[in-house]
Amino acid sequence: MRLDDGDYRQIDELLADHDAFLKARYPGERAGRQPVHTVYVPADQVTPDLVDGWRASALAALHGQEWPFGHAERVEAKLRAEPIEDLRVDLEDGYGVRDDATEDAAVKSAAAALHEGIRVPFAGIRIKSLEAATRRRALRTLDLFLTAYGEPFTITLPKVSGPAQVHAMVALCDRLDRAYGTTLHFEIQVELPAAVLGADGAATVAKLITAAEGRCSGLHFGTYDYSAAAGVAAAYQSMDHPAADHAKAVMQAAAAQTGVRLSDGSTNVLPVGSPAEIRAAWELHHRLVRRSLERGFYQGWDLHPAQLPTRYAAVYGFYADGRDAAISRLRRYLDRQSGGIADEPATARALAGFLLRGLDCGALTDVSFTREELLAFV
Repeated sequence: MRLDDGDYRQIDELLADHDAFLKARYPGERAGRQPVHTVYVPADQVTPDLVDGWRASALAALHGQEWPFGHAERVEAKLRAEPIEDLRVDLEDGYGVRDDATEDAAVKSAAAALHEGIRVPFAGIRIKSLEAATRRRALRTLDLFLTAYGEPFTITLPKVSGPAQVHAMVALCDRLDRAYGTTLHFEIQVELPAAVLGADGAATVAKLITAAEGRCSGLHFGTYDYSAAAGVAAAYQSMDHPAADHAKAVMQAAAAQTGVRLSDGSTNVLPVGSPAEIRAAWELHHRLVRRSLERGFYQGWDLHPAQLPTRYAAVYGFYADGRDAAISRLRRYLDRQSGGIADEPATARALAGFLLRGLDCGALTDVSFTREELLAFV
């Protein structure tokens, strides 16, 4: 051997800065449960009985006609126990533009409803964008919400087009944290092509994550704003359009191992109308949710109570279908047994992560491993 301790030290010194960068920029998957969906509700419709109303409507839809999917009993149990996992009080597109007094009142009323009556695992607020026309209103809304609501929540920042807006959001969070004693985090909505591919040819979305300085908790895809901005005709705007898939693939690469979570968008084909129309909308939603899960997007948006049954049916089916194979492959990996698949350590982490996600959302209950054993992989 020709290398001595000095050679080892030299290589360590040469890579010290890069080692520090990797540790800060790619800390790995964020710990804890990720909701399977986010439900967007306009602020003026957020009342203390909101969850009860969505539960009742979802159950009525489930029982209102023939159920074409499996897991009916488990879906019903989920709807009764926890119909909404993540609620977003919407002051942006779903709410529209109102005068200041009206929006102020809606913000205060929604915050009071969250504080007094609404019980969901995760909650937050979508403010208006930081574009010039809506910037002051966005800041005022967030300030008012913080004044009225003192519990942890997530901010959704819409229509981000470049790192400057994210830098400004970080500065705003710094100021509000000092004022309110909070530690704010925000999701970035990717709704514009400029947020994916910049004028300089760079992948803007990676720059957005860097600009967030650790405050970005998620990237949420906006199906219809993005598709429209990309020039897709309205009849063909969908979560599975190639333009949407390209954007989400770039998002996925940019967010990998950063701890920033991904959410797919929504389908605006709602399960309402005749039995045939409801059936068609359910089949579309179920297919798109399952498609997102298979592509590594474990969260999406739901816009209507009747979408909740198909959300949970697709989620439960995804994890049930993969459960036995994941357990078997992980067991073989641990036992170093030969088999038809030669799994790498990274795949073992993915298998453990799959089972953990299934446990977190309630789709799986018995996976032959303890949570501690699974966490040891990830």
